Amino acid sequence: MESIDRYKNFEVWKEADKLALEIYRATKQFPKEELYGLTSQLRRAALSIPTNIVEGYARKGDKELSHFLDISFASLSETKYLLYFSKNLDYITVDKYESLEKLSSEVGAKLWKFIEVVRHNK
Repeated sequence: MESIDRYKNFEVWKEADKLALEIYRATKQFPKEELYGLTSQLRRAALSIPTNIVEGYARKGDKELSHFLDISFASLSETKYLLYFSKNLDYITVDKYESLEKLSSEVGAKLWKFIEVVRHNK
């Protein structure tokens, strides 16, 4: 029987998980009035990246996996914009933004490559 946790073996999931953790840490410093606004939205978008990879793996077949990977990629795009917006509000430093932007770009490259592999297998 194949392990249900097989997604943990994939670099794209590991990087997406790392990105979500780093964003949770960075948003701890956001103003309290943003708790239910930008903080919440950025955290949800970032967490959606690895969780949709996980959910896609739990489904049967490449068609459904591809669908969840598309959602993950869209959440990554949302995350990148919200990071940019947060930097412009001075909620995160330029250095922190650049670090998170670099990590999110690495996740994006790996995720896009994985999407292409899954689509090719359909």
